Amino acid sequence: MNNLRLILGFLLLNITVYSQSPFTIALEPFNISELGGLQSFAFGQDQEKWLLVGGRLDGLHQRQPWATFDIAGHNNQLIVVDPISHEKWGAPLSSLPISIQEHLSSTNMNFYQEGAYLYIIGGYGYSTTQGNHITYPYLTAIKVPDVINAIVNGLNFSMYFRQIEDPRFQVTGGQLQKIYDIYYLLGGQIFLGRYNPMNNPTFYQEYTNQIRRFSLQDDGVNIVVQHLSSYTDAENLHRRDYNAAPQILPNGEEGITMFSGVFQPTVNLPFLNSVTVDSSNYSVNNSFLQYYNHYHCATIPLYSSSENEMHTVFFGGIAQYYDSAGILVQDNNVPFVKTIARVTREANGKMTEYKLPIEMPVLLGAGSEFIPNVNQSLYNNGVYKLDEITRDSTLIGYIFGGIISSEANIFWNNDGTQSTANSQIYKVYLTNTIYSGYEGNPQETGSLNLSVNPNPNDGHFVVDYFLKKDSDVKLTMYDMQGATIRNVFLENQSSGNNTYTLNASNQLKSGVYAISIQTTYGKATQKFIFK
Repeated sequence: MNNLRLILGFLLLNITVYSQSPFTIALEPFNISELGGLQSFAFGQDQEKWLLVGGRLDGLHQRQPWATFDIAGHNNQLIVVDPISHEKWGAPLSSLPISIQEHLSSTNMNFYQEGAYLYIIGGYGYSTTQGNHITYPYLTAIKVPDVINAIVNGLNFSMYFRQIEDPRFQVTGGQLQKIYDIYYLLGGQIFLGRYNPMNNPTFYQEYTNQIRRFSLQDDGVNIVVQHLSSYTDAENLHRRDYNAAPQILPNGEEGITMFSGVFQPTVNLPFLNSVTVDSSNYSVNNSFLQYYNHYHCATIPLYSSSENEMHTVFFGGIAQYYDSAGILVQDNNVPFVKTIARVTREANGKMTEYKLPIEMPVLLGAGSEFIPNVNQSLYNNGVYKLDEITRDSTLIGYIFGGIISSEANIFWNNDGTQSTANSQIYKVYLTNTIYSGYEGNPQETGSLNLSVNPNPNDGHFVVDYFLKKDSDVKLTMYDMQGATIRNVFLENQSSGNNTYTLNASNQLKSGVYAISIQTTYGKATQKFIFK
């Protein structure tokens, strides 16, 4: 990469945080005893419990061929986590056949869970049978509920694993997704030998430059794969280690969007454009540029059917750009970042990126995964039904794993001590700012009996409140990011029922706002919706 850092002197007009957000995100960390760090792993779920497979126990790979992706960093355990009871169980892979052991201890696998079965394709790691680092040419099927139950109860689980070999599955760093009944193996590469950043002949590397499509029939005993025609594009599909998120497209159909990824064919920099895949083809969107979250990280897809808007949220990771006090900073060393951002696709297909007002607590996110709360409403392809999240602060899932970096740029001096694999879990809470607050929040009205009428309104409304004694009153109107829109000071207001009429139609845009009343003896807050 070029050792270049440019500060672009323009405000973030197209990726600003100041537009009204359809939702807010909050993170709450917690730890589970003896749960170690993990990054670039695969996972499956059964009810609330998780099954964690493969990945690395260390941080960013080192630069020296003899040290990078070493055997000591392999995850040779199957790990079960219960985020509700805060328990963890583990079992070694050693009872499984060697080919399955090796495959399931690899990193950057492509995976997808369909019903009870977790399908894992490819991945990179050291093979004792080959005597070298390889990309594995396997598909391994895991019956997740039975494996979880066996590990928790100390039972044999070897009968719940099956494996087939197929050279078209020899892919690492891609993404495995599904549109209706067809699987899509998107992007990635084959990598053989030891990583070497100086391009000395210790490895063989070839990007697939493809979206590989196939159907899969599984009766619980036999796995039958039928390969379908692939899409090949050496310019736009030449990407790996990126985010491919399931989508609901503007026409209501299922799809996938390939966001960013590395590296462009002619320069060692991330892609900024995106590729959208539907059930019949793919299209490249060069009119949209994604500045944040270029490397694989935890993502959340959410769709509002009432607004016909698709939102994808990205948590930290690695990126060529970051925000510094409202200025877009370009760093071609592609550093670790804290940025949390969303990309929204509107009903007309236009895509826009917004930086959220919160960040990851540290330089964290690359190689992490978002694990959904299975009790929330999802479309068949795993996209959240945003309109059905109507309660404030709803737990929608968890972020686990990933690389924690001590500094933004560690690649050039990385000796293995500058980063680690994250062991902390983050609860992810979402508040739908469009639908929360319709019926008020009685717990916030207090003795002031504060209310806003009508609610929703067009900017003309009345604030009603009750004073148990004479008092000065401060009335504040603000948005959901906390920015004050108007302050009103009312001196020596009489006890009893009071009203104050407001016209704020020329100050508001569609969305959720709040009114706060503060007296000498109490305070209350009420949300309202401006349409």
